[in-house]
Amino acid sequence: MEKPMRDQLPQRLYFLAICGTAMASLAAMLKQKGYHVYGSDSGVYPPMSDFLAEQKIPVCDGFRVANLDPAPDLVIVGNVISRGNIEIEEILDRHIPYMSLPDALREFCIRGHRSIVVTGTHGKTTTTALLAWLFESAQRSPGFLLGGIPNNFGRGYQVGMGDDFILEGDEYDSAYFDKAPKFLRYLPDIGIINHVEFDHADIYDSLDEIKLAFRRFVNLIPRNGLLVACADHENVLEVSQKAFCPLQTFGFSEAAMWRPLQLQFTPAGARFAVAKEGVVLGEVEAPLSGDHNVRNVLAAIAVAHHAGISFAEIQEGIRTFTGIKRRMELKGSAAGVDVYDDFGHHPTAVAETLAGFRRRYPQKRIWALFEPRCATTRRSLFQQELVTAFRDADGVLIAPVDRPDKAPPGQVLSTEKLADDLRRQGKDAEALPTVEAIRTYLLSRLHSGDAVITFSNGPFGYIHDQLLTALEKQDQGSTLA
Repeated sequence: MEKPMRDQLPQRLYFLAICGTAMASLAAMLKQKGYHVYGSDSGVYPPMSDFLAEQKIPVCDGFRVANLDPAPDLVIVGNVISRGNIEIEEILDRHIPYMSLPDALREFCIRGHRSIVVTGTHGKTTTTALLAWLFESAQRSPGFLLGGIPNNFGRGYQVGMGDDFILEGDEYDSAYFDKAPKFLRYLPDIGIINHVEFDHADIYDSLDEIKLAFRRFVNLIPRNGLLVACADHENVLEVSQKAFCPLQTFGFSEAAMWRPLQLQFTPAGARFAVAKEGVVLGEVEAPLSGDHNVRNVLAAIAVAHHAGISFAEIQEGIRTFTGIKRRMELKGSAAGVDVYDDFGHHPTAVAETLAGFRRRYPQKRIWALFEPRCATTRRSLFQQELVTAFRDADGVLIAPVDRPDKAPPGQVLSTEKLADDLRRQGKDAEALPTVEAIRTYLLSRLHSGDAVITFSNGPFGYIHDQLLTALEKQDQGSTLA
């Protein structure tokens, strides 16, 4: 594949809404590649402001016309920007060249490399991080970009020196001027689909629309590429059936090409034998919990094996994988209580995370703290599904719906009804008005040996830090049972 000449690309790159995770990561990558990178955003604050300062990337706090003088060679527009923004209006008036983040990622980082794109409603970040580490630990030096921070790397990106670029393929839209899913811009040579469910209710009206997006993704993979699809989910098989490239499946289904055998869960994680078409290649030990993570591991194994990484190297990479921040991240322990933070917000993600934790620690009492914050869960679409999602929790405390005005009239999730339904199942469940109220309620009921898991796609008022501070004080006073 021919790589673009650097001097053919614009040199002064301006990021409009630079403080998004993916935008900041791409800005840092392009700075590392030698481009002059700068940008603006509204509300520049830590940790992203600290990250950009460490990268020596100038950031203007607030949108102003003056930020565009002198005019940059190219503006990269974040998908949070809409018409009416003072800078985008100036860019359009002055005909300054611009493109979306996915287009910039394709032209500056992906083109000329083998593109490995991990997609799916769930499991994208974990699978992408694990795959990047398998390639890195096998001395492949991949480029990568994902929406989390893998502990093995300490950052969510890498320029890489090898032939491969691995990235998390989001089905969310690209920009105000490009409503196509991001993953349609990434020139996939190898694609993974972990799961397909309804999500992103702010931009998709139905599951059928989401399926269409994934079918279009499959249709981009060339004949000499590869599609790796989960055999356990009917929607995944449906969108994969017309692939023009080879198809490899994974999962617990007996029809899957890649399967786990003799699966065991322990406090250390999952241990299982890996079978390809019935032939056992060997055993792996992954520091991850739950059937969903077993599937994530299998997907990564399938791609790494296809890329020529030996099974011994795969085993070592999985064994030394150290997880991702905000994916069942242990924030700390105090007074005998373990406090975890998880990004889960979709009912399926919450259910699978709790089920995996229960299998790993069957004796622990589990408290789940849930903030309905994303565009889907602030609506009542999953009112009943959320009841089922907390099946493996002993107690559930629910925060108020974040920005309920963003939901259509009459479609706001009822946190009181959710708490009532959970109490009918015998759980200690409450819908409480503030993070402070949740903290106070929980501290009066925690016992040594309990586990607390926070579920939110936002900071959740940093309740995990507040809990740990309070628990440390209680521990000093020996007030926990």
